Amino acid sequence: MLPEDKLRQIKEYYFQLIPDLTEETWQSAAGLFTIRHIKKGDLLFKPGVVCNYVSYINYGLIRSYYLIDGKEIVTVFFCEDCYCSDYQSFLSQKPCVRYTEVLEDCELIDLTFDDVQFLFQSFPHLERVGRLIAEMLYVKLENRSDSFVLETPEQRYQKLLEEEPYLFQRVPQYMIASYLGITPEALSRIRSRISRNKVE
Repeated sequence: MLPEDKLRQIKEYYFQLIPDLTEETWQSAAGLFTIRHIKKGDLLFKPGVVCNYVSYINYGLIRSYYLIDGKEIVTVFFCEDCYCSDYQSFLSQKPCVRYTEVLEDCELIDLTFDDVQFLFQSFPHLERVGRLIAEMLYVKLENRSDSFVLETPEQRYQKLLEEEPYLFQRVPQYMIASYLGITPEALSRIRSRISRNKVE
């Protein structure tokens, strides 16, 4: 069992998702957790490798991106107090097609694919945890997909500023631009235009 102080955040996370989770069921899950410390700049996953972990982030920041013709296309950011994985690879047990990079030193609490399957089969409450996490991820990905069809780049920028403001202090501008689907120059123009409008 990991030290209690390392499990405080993830325990709160589980009990917020499932308030009627029993302490016995929680202990069964916690007994399978392992912990990793990953340095800034390291890759968690890369194309051609099967993702065998889901990882709760105690602290740190992570991004996933495609590398196409030498150009990085950022698809998602993961920060503390959420789960991170290459879910497509993890669920299918097929090789990743994206890179997943650590942007800040991270402390991760891991579950392997086999451990997740064991917990789901043994404890219905934990299967509900997995379902709720998957549903939240699905909604986030659908909202992002919709935004590229229904919103302007400026609207996407404004939404990101409202919903995930921490990114603007912790992530280089070129990564934010890639995540928004625009060039760094276009991002600078949007920011300048918004600043002028506030002044006026």
